[in-house]
Amino acid sequence: MSARARVKAVLGPTNTGKTHLAIERMLGHVSGMIGLPLRLLAREVYDKVVAAKGEALAALITGEEKIVPETARYFVCTVEAMPLDKAVEFVAIDEIQVATDFDRGHVFTDRMLNLRGFGETMLLGAETMRPMIRKLLPDAELGRRERMSTLTYAGYRKITKLPKRSALVAFSAEEVYAIAELLRRHRGGAAVVMGALSPRTRNAQVELYQSGEVDFLVATDAIGMGLNMDVDHVAFASRRKFDGHSWRDLRPDEIAQIAGRAGRYMRDGAFGETGECAPFDEDIVERVEAHEFEPVVAVQWRNDKLNFESVERLIATLTQPSEQPGLVRVRGADDEGVLLRLAGDDDLMDRINGVADVRRLWEACQLPDFRKATPDEHATLVGRIANYILSGKGRIPAEWAEAEIEKLNRPDGDLDALQARLAHVRTWTYAANRADWLDDAEFWRGRTREVEDRLSDALHAALTQRFIDRRTSALLKGLKREDQMLAGVSEEGEVTVEGHFVGQLEGLEFRPDPRATGGVEGRALRNAAMRALRPEVARRLARIAAAANSEIVLQRDGRVRVDGAVIARLMPRQSVLKPRLELVGAADASPQERSAAHERLELWLAQMVAHDLRPLVQLEAAWRDGELPSDARGLAFRLIENAGALDRAKEDIAHVSDQSVAALAKAGVRVGRHNIFMPSLLKPHAAQTLAILWHATHPGEPRSVFVARPGALSVQLDRHRQWGECAAAGYRACGRIAVRFDIIERLADALVAEPPPADGALARLVGRPVRELPVILGSLGYKQASAEEGAARRWVLGQRQRKPPRPRPPPADNAFAELANLLPASDQPPRRRKRRA
Repeated sequence: MSARARVKAVLGPTNTGKTHLAIERMLGHVSGMIGLPLRLLAREVYDKVVAAKGEALAALITGEEKIVPETARYFVCTVEAMPLDKAVEFVAIDEIQVATDFDRGHVFTDRMLNLRGFGETMLLGAETMRPMIRKLLPDAELGRRERMSTLTYAGYRKITKLPKRSALVAFSAEEVYAIAELLRRHRGGAAVVMGALSPRTRNAQVELYQSGEVDFLVATDAIGMGLNMDVDHVAFASRRKFDGHSWRDLRPDEIAQIAGRAGRYMRDGAFGETGECAPFDEDIVERVEAHEFEPVVAVQWRNDKLNFESVERLIATLTQPSEQPGLVRVRGADDEGVLLRLAGDDDLMDRINGVADVRRLWEACQLPDFRKATPDEHATLVGRIANYILSGKGRIPAEWAEAEIEKLNRPDGDLDALQARLAHVRTWTYAANRADWLDDAEFWRGRTREVEDRLSDALHAALTQRFIDRRTSALLKGLKREDQMLAGVSEEGEVTVEGHFVGQLEGLEFRPDPRATGGVEGRALRNAAMRALRPEVARRLARIAAAANSEIVLQRDGRVRVDGAVIARLMPRQSVLKPRLELVGAADASPQERSAAHERLELWLAQMVAHDLRPLVQLEAAWRDGELPSDARGLAFRLIENAGALDRAKEDIAHVSDQSVAALAKAGVRVGRHNIFMPSLLKPHAAQTLAILWHATHPGEPRSVFVARPGALSVQLDRHRQWGECAAAGYRACGRIAVRFDIIERLADALVAEPPPADGALARLVGRPVRELPVILGSLGYKQASAEEGAARRWVLGQRQRKPPRPRPPPADNAFAELANLLPASDQPPRRRKRRA
């Protein structure tokens, strides 16, 4: 390797000046390019290059922003947006340890392996990458830079006790907002920095912090990627993050990357925990302070030699594994997932003719998912764009683009709405930077920038208004300190602060007194109350976790009580056999405490279903395990999804053989004259449980659950009720009277007996007055037939006789025939009638 074409890796912890060194080296060359991990950081470095060399020589290239003067010689880019065909004397790639990331890592690996300056190439990153650089680039020079200041562990501190110039780190927008709101109430406010913010909003928020207008910064781990601010202390409010695939604990090197933002140049920094963050292990603390971590042994990789002769060959080359040790083929990349989905779109595939179209399709698939939509939703958007750029003029219609952008051009709404619109605008900003996607791309770049700036300003104003109260500090000086306020919870759940009633703890849910919620004093009172509530709520959660089955009660309204207090409720589900619960209240309790209580309640619920609804559970097992004859499985499935009861008149059971009926009877199913039901479910306890669970699966129904008194043969209804409401409780609605299933079958048997019973005997059978008998029998389809003189009149079924069903052909030996057996006759596809000649 010649001296002019050398590759040098500069490794070390944060605050070693690696990025600053790379910028200086780049500006010392005739031309250069630097790739950075964040759009926010790229904008920061671009401003430095402009200050040093002027706008005419500086270029900024990100997925959503392109400022490229014709005379540009220094290119500041995000790593993904680095132009691969640009020949420059110097190239630098920052934060190369991101090569281990499942989503973006393969891009960093590609740039490390393939992108070079013809004079010098510099790789910047953590010391953990040293073995990987040696393996992949054996001729590279390896250097190390030491941290310019000391980073020490300061332990746990309350949020309200943190020192000024602190950055608090959380891993969700909800947690960031909650912490910022707390700081607004107690310390005058906080600036907010998240990766999802636009550069304009982020810079405005950072300026509030850097200027000293606020002394606290609440941020996500975006600050760990080289953003330079005057931070003395980093406090972790959480140690778990969602990495795009699952929630997990932070690795020691990730903790160090974020904690390393504390201290700048020669000024020492500290880190620790706050809020609900569990203390760091002693081993982790020692490794962070000493900057010693496990070396990287593998990085993400994807083949860069793609074949665009066809979509199939493109997919094949994308999925080709590496033969070089240490390079792990990336799996689950967003662009590959979109391509695989679009490959199944026959209409789109018909538009592809040749290499150019395949390459164009692949470029569309690389549209970033700024919106964090579902994979199908994102693929739908990409598919629509691909359809436009692969047909006709090969451009996105201006009318569609304008309509979509105009929908987002609204600076109203809350923080979530503004951030969602900003994410959508970023998609269009990316599209506008593709000159071959839109006519007059320069116009669309200006248009999307205008909307983005407007939304950014609105978001900054909303963040400032919500999280910064310039009067709070002065007002709080006149109040007693919160940690000195006396607060408590009585046995009856009354919450008091300094002897004043501030609310009621009902079960796990705190209901504040509206009279104690106004002004700064009210906020301080509520904060003290919440401090008193935490141990009491934790005690109650522990009580729930240890409760015996007999101490847990399911009410008719679907709420669950322990010790007489509502602590959970049923959630809507499709199946009565798989109910779920959610806790009511305890939102501020620790996840471990909530999880223990919730798991106990779920176990109790599962045991109750298994015990009370055992016949239905066993029927489902027989259906699932294939223990029933094929012609009985469809009927069993219908029974399971309809809470164990069906109206026989609406079921086509002509194809069910006597052997299958016998098998169903063995499984606890009775096929009666009017109803198909499970007699064991008519027992009072089972009927009540089933009725409550059925009501929970139908949240749109009226609140009152139908449950008859134990042993009732029939019940007068207060209103019209659906089949399912009564059937779940073991009854059939006959007008405004509900009659138990087994009583209806006894009544049907009596009606065919000889001699025919008198009406009085029939009425006694159902436990109703004789005058109500015609209503009951009429609803079942009976009418009184004329009789010979002197003979008793008989009740007979007055339904129109249906023709016997046509015999079905024997089922084919495939999955579709088995599926057809599960469907009732009413759901079978209609047969075509032959036209008469």
